[in-house]
Amino acid sequence: MPMKKICALLCTFVLTFVLVLPVAAEGESSALSADAPELTAPAAYVVNLDTNIVVYDKNSDTQLQAASLTKMMTCLLMLEQYQDQLDTISVTAPSYIYDLIWEKTTNASTADIRRGDTQTLRNLLYAMLLPSANEAAYIVADYMGGGSIDNFVAMMNDEAAAIGCTGTHFADPCGLDEGNVTTAKDAYLILRALTAYDVVATVMATPSYDMGTNDNYPTPGTYIIQNTNKMVCNTSYYRAYTKGGKTGSLGEWQNFAGWHSQDGENYISVVLNVPNATDPDGGRPALLETGTLMDWVFATYTIAPALDTTQPITESRIVYSTQTDTVMLYPSDDMMTLLPREGGAALTEQVFNLPDHLTAPIKQGDVVGTVTLTIEGESIGTVDLIAGSDVSRNQMLYTISRVGEFFSSTYFKVVIMLTMAVVAVYAFIWVLSILGVWSRESEDK
Repeated sequence: MPMKKICALLCTFVLTFVLVLPVAAEGESSALSADAPELTAPAAYVVNLDTNIVVYDKNSDTQLQAASLTKMMTCLLMLEQYQDQLDTISVTAPSYIYDLIWEKTTNASTADIRRGDTQTLRNLLYAMLLPSANEAAYIVADYMGGGSIDNFVAMMNDEAAAIGCTGTHFADPCGLDEGNVTTAKDAYLILRALTAYDVVATVMATPSYDMGTNDNYPTPGTYIIQNTNKMVCNTSYYRAYTKGGKTGSLGEWQNFAGWHSQDGENYISVVLNVPNATDPDGGRPALLETGTLMDWVFATYTIAPALDTTQPITESRIVYSTQTDTVMLYPSDDMMTLLPREGGAALTEQVFNLPDHLTAPIKQGDVVGTVTLTIEGESIGTVDLIAGSDVSRNQMLYTISRVGEFFSSTYFKVVIMLTMAVVAVYAFIWVLSILGVWSRESEDK
């Protein structure tokens, strides 16, 4: 077979192979939040961690003040470098950091860590995540920045970019500076990275923590810090499904980034700049709206199979076989995914990626295409389609078809045309030669 013909067949094979490769599942589905409760928060975001499906999205790319959500990044950088040394490294609070805090406010949240006090990194972690201690964040920043807060802030911004944040900028390590801005989507990314460390689950779920004793608190059991996240405390905001989170506030609004789990289903939620007027009685508007939002999420969605691997999902025509005209196709995976509790898989729409026909022989289990499931036009995932049975090839049908394809192919037509052209040229030359002979014979006479 000529080299060009071989190359053409190889290209056809490679293209067919690429087209039937599985397509990665889509990660977002904002259409799922169409019937969600209305929030006063100007921006919010909820993601199911098991499927990466977005179930609520309100202005998630809008930059807003981060406030003490900033401390999540400070904790993340500390754990990245010192997660195994939380109890073996102790740090002394430098005097200058208190001046930096007081320049911005005289009402900053603290863990009462005073100038010259020495605390372990574990205590500083609890201090940042529970009472949102600003001095604890500055102590860590000074230590990790080699005595330079600016160095540490640069590390924070580099890390934000590294984990995919596009609307986040940090100006200090604690969030007192109004130049600390983030988005609901970025806050989700930072909390997701932070909760990858096991110690964070323990810390965030702790209502109160004993910081031990020091010169200012010599009596055991008197240096207790409290968690500002009242969703894990015995309060009206409590939710059993909330495993932790980080609060933040500046002015007349509050932020909250929370981590929730129930019946093996996991979410991260973010609400930003919720007005204090939303909760005039309890003063925890971000927690109130988070509870409302997550109550709806858990009541509305569940992780369930979207497909049944024991039932055919479609069929495809097959050629070159006298055994059957079609073969039944099955999904290769049940696609456990996030679905509405009411309606479930019945609400999904199926989009098939299949060739016009299949070519025998086919083996049971061969991947022959894909199916993508959507809800309200939003893709929730794609799985392979596999043949449900063996289908043998009839060699005579195949040979006849191939011969027919050869004679109807462009390649054959080109060969015929070239052959006809050669014959025509040859005939023309032959005619000319005959005419030449006749001419010479006429001259001789």
